[in-house]
Amino acid sequence: MKYASEEQEGTAARPAGGPDRPTPARTARSASGAAPHHDEQQGTRNRVARSILDHGPSTAAELALRLELTQAAVRRHLDTLVAENVVEPREKRVYGTRTRGRPAKVFALTDCGRDAFDQSYDQLAADALRWIAESAGGGELGEAAIAAFARARFAALAEGYRASVESASPEGRTQALAEALTADGYAATARSAPSHQLGEQLCQHHCPVAHVAEQFPQLCEAETEVFSRLLGTHVQRLATIAHGDGVCTTFVPKGREAAGKTAHRTTKTTNASASTAGRNPA
Repeated sequence: MKYASEEQEGTAARPAGGPDRPTPARTARSASGAAPHHDEQQGTRNRVARSILDHGPSTAAELALRLELTQAAVRRHLDTLVAENVVEPREKRVYGTRTRGRPAKVFALTDCGRDAFDQSYDQLAADALRWIAESAGGGELGEAAIAAFARARFAALAEGYRASVESASPEGRTQALAEALTADGYAATARSAPSHQLGEQLCQHHCPVAHVAEQFPQLCEAETEVFSRLLGTHVQRLATIAHGDGVCTTFVPKGREAAGKTAHRTTKTTNASASTAGRNPA
């Protein structure tokens, strides 16, 4: 099952305020018997899956609010998507002090669900990276060759982001980077970090190269290095889609005070970020 983007598939993006009402074109087709109820339901399920892609793991209540559906309707669509292995339920991660009661259940895209949106050439890319490694001699030489390729690739991408990031105010640079990443298909957002942390979290809800990065973590490491250079501060990768997390999350310290607290780690910024890339925070 392949999902098109909202720009490509009109049935996946209906106007706000009437998600369960067919558009005029759809109404016309319904009158002629050419648009069965099944298509209507499938279109809404596509919107549910797309919302999870764009916003990351979500509760049924959050999806109902975003899509202007009832929670009961959303849960019915989620049950179907779970049965189709498009989404999977997970326990919501809690930052800071956990309150009483069971954590809310969130729904995240499975690998199969992400594949439905991807039109990439994962196998070709993975084969090309293996060839690079083998041509360099394999072993440590091969690993170094892949790392060099990853750094060169992300350095080129960074040049496309640099103008947007540097033209933003210091406090707006993470948001500017998120917008640039979104334009490249990463569905990125910037938000304040949990209260006990001084900074922001750069969240990428989609990764076009997640399957390749799972085999070659040098891609995540090089991306983290680029974020650090663009934002002019130490950053720490907390989680990645490539290693099973619902969202790629990067912590960006905020302000001179925060930068000063991490200055003693500057010389090992890259290694520290790389070592935590793709791992769940403790």
